[in-house]
Amino acid sequence: MKILVVASGNSKTISPFIIEQVESLKNLNIYIEYFFIEGKGWAGYLKNIFYLKRKIRNKNFNLIHAHYGLSGLLATLQRRIPVIITFHGSDINISKNYKWSFIASRLSKKNIFVHKNQPKKLKISLDNKYIIPCGINLKIFCPKNRKKSRNILGWNQNKVYILFSSSFDNPVKNIDLARKSIQNLKNTKLVELKGYNKTQLANLMNAADLLLVTSFSETGPLVVKEAAACHCPIVSTDVGDVKKVIRNLKNSYITNYNVKEINNTIKKIINSKNQNQDNRLDLSDYSLEQAAKKIKKVYQDSLESPATQSTNG
Repeated sequence: MKILVVASGNSKTISPFIIEQVESLKNLNIYIEYFFIEGKGWAGYLKNIFYLKRKIRNKNFNLIHAHYGLSGLLATLQRRIPVIITFHGSDINISKNYKWSFIASRLSKKNIFVHKNQPKKLKISLDNKYIIPCGINLKIFCPKNRKKSRNILGWNQNKVYILFSSSFDNPVKNIDLARKSIQNLKNTKLVELKGYNKTQLANLMNAADLLLVTSFSETGPLVVKEAAACHCPIVSTDVGDVKKVIRNLKNSYITNYNVKEINNTIKKIINSKNQNQDNRLDLSDYSLEQAAKKIKKVYQDSLESPATQSTNG
């Protein structure tokens, strides 16, 4: 089986979750190559169609797997190879991207979603086997000694470190609420999760007192599952799959968008005798290996089903 992965190439680095997913699929004896799109907006993407067609002309790929709706739409403009699209959230939730994702979802062979609510937004009736959240690397994200993790980072052993779930400049993540919720906490630092690789991120989660999520909306988020795997306590608004992930965890909580409630919840964790989670959550279903097996099944279904352009509607 030969797969061409199509994704944006505008950033200096490839999205880590795409790399991890591809490597996991390669471990299942799937041959994969990349095609990176360079250009902004639909006009910028459209300029890549010639290069994409040239890439597939003599390669005998069985399928194209595109990540995000706009990449998927470009991939479907060639009609030689069936296209599978993974929708990650911003391609559906952000209005300027929605129309392109809507069109792409009708032209693709199969669609994969990282959250169960996404097909409804695109008005697609889809079997749950194509709801496949991004997997986590349980070899990297696992519990480690907090003191040693802090020493690696050069952190003060007596200071409170709170991880913010993303970059401060992303308006969807609601940094204002996070800052207001901790402003009266002494000896506390809010740490921006931006620019770290997975190994560094895992060390941060093992060193921190808790992960704080104040987002207005999420499709996962993946960072919550990674924190849970490291036994890092979590305080989060009710977004994405967070409630499902942390429902059996002690020292992790869902809150409203209320400064006082979030502040009191953070204090509860900080003052807890056991600041680490009592984590009995089985995260094997969220592993990279399980996600890869499910995606491989989608590939197989796509190759076995009739040669129609789309099975969605």
